[in-house]
Amino acid sequence: MSDPEIATRGYAHPEVLVTTEWVAQHLNDPSVRIVESNEDPLLYPSGHIPGAVQVDWAADLNDPLRRDYLDRAGFEKLMSRIGVTPETTVVFYGDKNNWWACYAFWVFQLFGHTNAKVMDGGRLKWEKEGRPLVKEVPTYPPTEYRARERDDSKIRIFRDEVLKKLGTGVKLVDVRSPQEYTGERTHMPEYPQEGVLRGGHIPGAKNVPWARAANPEDGTFKSAAELKAIYEQEAGLTPNDEVIAYCRIGERSSHTWFVLKYLLGYPNVRNYDGSWTEWGNSVGVPIER
Repeated sequence: MSDPEIATRGYAHPEVLVTTEWVAQHLNDPSVRIVESNEDPLLYPSGHIPGAVQVDWAADLNDPLRRDYLDRAGFEKLMSRIGVTPETTVVFYGDKNNWWACYAFWVFQLFGHTNAKVMDGGRLKWEKEGRPLVKEVPTYPPTEYRARERDDSKIRIFRDEVLKKLGTGVKLVDVRSPQEYTGERTHMPEYPQEGVLRGGHIPGAKNVPWARAANPEDGTFKSAAELKAIYEQEAGLTPNDEVIAYCRIGERSSHTWFVLKYLLGYPNVRNYDGSWTEWGNSVGVPIER
């Protein structure tokens, strides 16, 4: 069931979004687990939504040795630790217009936890509305969570498959800043320019910066009509396209993946999480500027 306020925006799947008011009304709902996932790891201990647990993108979702995500056993251990069952509705929120919240949401989908939502507006909207933040870290009874094997085939794509797709009509969306797209920079303007040997973009990719999908004043997602103007009228995408989104390490592109798959209802969109740190460091792959 979708939130009435969200339902007015014309999304294909409004049920994946909830408002801050919905979350406020479900703070003590045992069937709901609120998850904060941020770029800045100091935000959660400085104050978070009452009852929310922290899922750290680096420590909790990534393999500590390989550049990959946790395996099924690791995911089951994480879900047990935060007190989640397959029936628990997991609601993600975080900083930076929810880009890391969408990243965590995406990783959870690799294991099939479809009972998941994103709090529209994230930390920014919650704070602007003066809603409560606490420093107390909650504990929940551990659960017996049984996950399926991680399935990378439907929503994730790897470099070699991207290479094979070039020139076949697949639509590539580079969600980085314009300066990263042109090769002028190798990271976002306010960050150290590091991590990649070559700048530019994958041939044929259209540049649609991820943050255009959000309203800057409160971090909420734009309406379906506004999103269609950006992705369809400007970038030329259609729901019938096979779409690949990428950024630098896969977090900004998970935000765009969420927008295209759930808010606009595109059935065939995948996140290339290897993104530019892999492509720009690979020998012999084509690059455009």
